[in-house]
Amino acid sequence: QVQLVESGGGLVQPGGSLRLSCAASGRFFGLDTMGWYRQAPGKERELVALITGRSITNYADSVKGRFTISRDYAKNTVSLQMNSSKPEDTAVYYCHVQVGSRIYWGQGTQVTVSS
Repeated sequence: QVQLVESGGGLVQPGGSLRLSCAASGRFFGLDTMGWYRQAPGKERELVALITGRSITNYADSVKGRFTISRDYAKNTVSLQMNSSKPEDTAVYYCHVQVGSRIYWGQGTQVTVSS
């Protein structure tokens, strides 16, 4: 079982920066892919960014060049640096972890981009 705790959400002005973090704990031998999804009101949950166990990254086109995903393998954490934020980035952001065939989700953290 894997527990995920997210932090770093909040209010940010357009063009501003925010950093999300997610820490994984529990019983596991290793974490495979870690990443972030988001869900805006009235919309489906969508991929933001993923990073594999070999540090291969994948980004949604809408965040490429603005967001950066990183991972600390020793601490079992994944972070998302959000720069040049836009109002359309407003959503609940969910940490996502894959361990073998199992998927785990965090509880979600609200990010609001508004002036």
